[in-house]
Amino acid sequence: MKRVIILGSTGSIGEQALDVIRANPEKFQVAGLIAGSNAARVAEQAEEFNVEHTGLGAQEAVTLIEDVEADVVLNGITGSVGLAPTIAALKSGRTLALANKESLIVGGDLVRDLAQPGQIVPVDSEHSAIAQALRSGSAGEVRRLVLTASGGPFRGRSRAELASVTPAQALAHPTWDMGRVVTTNSATLVNKGLEVIEAHLLFNVSYGDIDVVVHPQSIVHSMVEFIDGSTIAQASPPDMRLPIALGLTWPERLGGVGRPLDWTRATSWEFEPLDSAAFPAVDVAKQVGRARKTFPAVFNAANEEAVDAFHEGRIPFTGIVDTVREVLEAHEAPADLTLDTLAEAERWARERAEKVIAGHAR
Repeated sequence: MKRVIILGSTGSIGEQALDVIRANPEKFQVAGLIAGSNAARVAEQAEEFNVEHTGLGAQEAVTLIEDVEADVVLNGITGSVGLAPTIAALKSGRTLALANKESLIVGGDLVRDLAQPGQIVPVDSEHSAIAQALRSGSAGEVRRLVLTASGGPFRGRSRAELASVTPAQALAHPTWDMGRVVTTNSATLVNKGLEVIEAHLLFNVSYGDIDVVVHPQSIVHSMVEFIDGSTIAQASPPDMRLPIALGLTWPERLGGVGRPLDWTRATSWEFEPLDSAAFPAVDVAKQVGRARKTFPAVFNAANEEAVDAFHEGRIPFTGIVDTVREVLEAHEAPADLTLDTLAEAERWARERAEKVIAGHAR
């Protein structure tokens, strides 16, 4: 039986993780629960799963990881605030089921240097798909990684057409049910840009060998192309419980987690090239990833501020990535990457983003 600590237990990832555990009580024990601010819901979860150790916020998450015995820490916190718990989980030697991509992206080499081989198991559906496909060959046999993107609610629109979209439209994702920041990031393709950086850090594949393709059906979650010309894809109906379950049990699989595809029915899958002119976020993210140091932290922090400004009606939808680019152009990275320089870079990025937003407010 695996003892599991769930960070972000009242969010989408946390609730679905508890669904998996609820369906497999003989395999898991919930050792600890951390929520962002929903104290009432985490109390309900603690009562249902007989959990003694609970808390609110990232700092309590760090303390809980340090004090409570567990086999797996599932980090489902949203945003770079998840960095400290990620570091605590890695230092503890526990398996880290990582849904909080921001902590890896912002922490970069700080996080990678702490991780033992196989200690981080990705929970994002795309990176879980890649991890599964990579079991088909050795690292030296990989030619490239192909991340799939649904295209979000604005697939096919030009940049000019995107300028007038509303926050409500940006939150109407055609496939996934996510929070405001992640759903907006999916609409701008910033989320896919972050996933490209994450893929590089997780699998040590160069940015020139990581591509993004639009796949509206969200059935093929990502692919690995090998040097002999073969491509291995992981396909399943969109359901985050599958990668969550793999994150908790990797490399083993749980039975009956998700419904399989029905191969007896006629169906069509589409794959389209990414329109980088309308959605430049992936190209910007690759530049950021290559620059390393504090640039990914600045990218993430400036984007969070810009997303808030868009939902507050202060900038148009296209202003999100425009703001991020303007902040990045002004950034000068420090010589050393430390937790202090990361924190300072994030603070600077948020202040700079606010100045940019104020100058372009509509």
